[in-house]
Amino acid sequence: MTKRQGHRIAMIPIARITVLNTRARNKRQHKEIVDNIEAIGLKRPIKVSRYIEDGVERYGLICGEGRLDALRMLGETEAPAFVVNSSETECLVMSLVENIARRQHRPIDLMGEIGSLHKRGYTDVEIGRKIGVSASWVNMITVLLDRGEEKLVAAVETGLIPVSFAIDIARAESSEAQDILTEACAAGKIKGKKVGILRRLLDRRMRTTAVRDNRLGGKRGKSRRLTITDLMQIYQREADKQRLIAKKSDFTHAKLLFLVEALKDVLSDEGFVTLLRAEHLETMPRALAKRIAGEAA
Repeated sequence: MTKRQGHRIAMIPIARITVLNTRARNKRQHKEIVDNIEAIGLKRPIKVSRYIEDGVERYGLICGEGRLDALRMLGETEAPAFVVNSSETECLVMSLVENIARRQHRPIDLMGEIGSLHKRGYTDVEIGRKIGVSASWVNMITVLLDRGEEKLVAAVETGLIPVSFAIDIARAESSEAQDILTEACAAGKIKGKKVGILRRLLDRRMRTTAVRDNRLGGKRGKSRRLTITDLMQIYQREADKQRLIAKKSDFTHAKLLFLVEALKDVLSDEGFVTLLRAEHLETMPRALAKRIAGEAA
């Protein structure tokens, strides 16, 4: 038995190892692991936690389920392992963090691990600190899971949409909005900030429709389901509206500048100012007066 990185390494019976946090694996990749171990042996020991149950020494697996399964498939009865002394709870948490910290993992696995830590009572801040992400991001994941958004979770699991899109879509107020946004994301029609913009537009559209129907004394016949084309048209109309607002804003700003300059010129004429006072027209809106005074300064 040797020591490495503060843990002792031992050959332990595979039959006494319990997998506390199992997860699904890619069969092709796992077959490569099995073939590699068969050819050159196990290069990296698994990690386990030692505990006693009914007077028998047993081990909880922290890291290395794929390697352990490969050894079983190859008929091995013992496995080299780093052995640590931790409680079952600590062991499970270490296993979850090990899985999350992997460079390559499926998004659905990441969501599942975060959900498991959340169920065990860890706060968003604690989970974020353990896996190196922000607490707000962890909160978005837990909200998605707590809401039971099966369709969105399935879309993430199958790789149709990224986790970040699913989180944004889950905030939509209706299932119809969620469905059309998911379809558009999966088709590659929208991405990035467009997801959030369209979600807000759809929510506002559906709230307005609901209010109008209620005022008419009840809902009308079932409306046609939105399509991806409809969604893109909604986005384009909103974009055109925003561009028009920007143009109007620029035009109004230009008119205001012209007015300020014109008033500065006429107010510099003492005779004109005297005439305004005689006609009791010397006052002007406070905001305009401040603007003129500021420009003059």
